[in-house]
Amino acid sequence: MTSKQAAADTSSWAGSTKPEFLKLVPHRLWLLGQAGDLFGFFQYTSINPRGGFYDLDTVGRPLAETQGHEDVRQLHVTTRMVHCFAIAHLLGRPGADRLIDQGMDFLWKGHRDSDNGGYVWGISEDGISNSTKQAYGHAFVLLAGASAKVVGHPDADRLLEDVSTVLDDRFWDDGVGATTEEYAQDWAPISDYRGQNSNMHLTEALMAAYEATGDGEYLNRAGRIADLIINRNARAVDWRVAEHFDANWNVDLHYAGDPVFRPSGTTPGHALEWSRLLIQLWELEGRKSDWMPEAARNLFHNACVQGWDPQTGGFYYTLDWNNAPDQSDRFWWPCCEGIAAAAVLGQVFPDEGFETWYRRIWSFTDTHLIDRKNGGWFPALDDNLLPTERVFVGKPDIYHAVQACLIPLCPTSGSITRGLAQAGDGLVTG
Repeated sequence: MTSKQAAADTSSWAGSTKPEFLKLVPHRLWLLGQAGDLFGFFQYTSINPRGGFYDLDTVGRPLAETQGHEDVRQLHVTTRMVHCFAIAHLLGRPGADRLIDQGMDFLWKGHRDSDNGGYVWGISEDGISNSTKQAYGHAFVLLAGASAKVVGHPDADRLLEDVSTVLDDRFWDDGVGATTEEYAQDWAPISDYRGQNSNMHLTEALMAAYEATGDGEYLNRAGRIADLIINRNARAVDWRVAEHFDANWNVDLHYAGDPVFRPSGTTPGHALEWSRLLIQLWELEGRKSDWMPEAARNLFHNACVQGWDPQTGGFYYTLDWNNAPDQSDRFWWPCCEGIAAAAVLGQVFPDEGFETWYRRIWSFTDTHLIDRKNGGWFPALDDNLLPTERVFVGKPDIYHAVQACLIPLCPTSGSITRGLAQAGDGLVTG
């Protein structure tokens, strides 16, 4: 049997949907084991003595030491490591506190611009390597601060206050109800581009900040972003998530930018991510917005029908506006978001289809994305389902994969850190 045939088998049949996997203690323990493997891969070699964290190669060694890559530490990596090891701390993992300290210290002393305010994107051995200040990065600073506060880190309030002020003063467009995008170090605007990706992650971070602080303005802003990006724009284009906009929030169908953060066309993984976030927002707002569960179901359905390769399995990274594959590599993170979304929606809606997709996506992930030899997950596969480094090098990130393992174990009514903090024995028993 070829690898493509094997993938087709796992993508077309997931077995009986009874009993539900998440009601089985052995499955919940399996999820915790997968998360533990990820923490183990990143925990012991990621700490950079110059501050922040190394990017890792395929076997878990620092890229800067093994392959001659420049020692650049990017804001989204620093913040995500804080968030993820706050999660590890909530799971009782010894040593996780050390990585939280490492990241929080470098956010304040490395990325933070003490003269102009805000947080720069990249730091190298020689100082600032990328001085831009991006909404995407600042959303993750807010998430890191919220997660640090949940675990009681002494610098969490300082970080939350600082980044919230920056978001208020520099990024938030109250007339629209969304964030602007990017600035130079001195806050000169770089472009008129507006993007959904930064706004989606800001929605995630705003909800986490609301849960950590009780400040209702965070939740209000999350709702306003969701209304703009999904209720108005995604609804208008058959429940596809438009990624790119001009300064007046008109969809730019022809935009093509950075292949990691701003690819052309639509991204099924973001539709899956939004479907989960909408349920969380719906719950936090007291289930008052009827459009949110409707949108969540439509986004999930369309992403699976249009974005999943029915022959080999896996989600295409991007589609064009005719719903044909544009960038056909299978990245790991859309599968992560599909797993989390299927688990969350399956807990809210009595539809066996979500259980089927939960099993189907996990089967593909277990078969093709988890690196059983070296640890971690492969970030991208080509059309033959072989690892490729066209876009990503090494094992660049723990954030998406560890959340795929743990969000299914948490209640649908809040963020992962809140869910883990409140779970107790229910994390295993359900």
